Amino acid sequence: MARNGPAPLSRHLRVHRHQGHTVLELHGEIDILAAVEITPYLDSATGGPAPRIVIDLRPVEFFDCSGLRLLYRARRRVLARDGRLHLVCTQPLTLRILKVTGLAHLLPPFASLDEALGQHEPTSGSF
Repeated sequence: MARNGPAPLSRHLRVHRHQGHTVLELHGEIDILAAVEITPYLDSATGGPAPRIVIDLRPVEFFDCSGLRLLYRARRRVLARDGRLHLVCTQPLTLRILKVTGLAHLLPPFASLDEALGQHEPTSGSF
């Protein structure tokens, strides 16, 4: 049976490569249970030297503070290793959460993978 895209690592995460970046595509409801499931994969992807990561939130249906912690964790780990982290998000409620919490300023969301990877500057801001 042919697959349309990468096999999921968990019901909340698919990982694939795009333009030399590791893309962590989050799915469904990103709550505390999903975060526990996703964290080991996130840590693995961000653990090497100079990781090039994209977190894609477009398939996310629900996003709470556990999801914010995942993003902050990824950002902290990538910056500590001189890497690059980009965020893709088009969901209005998730975008609102990112703006209200200030994370949208530290990790500006893009509408597509290609738009995000058109940016050549590393993530800015302090830890």
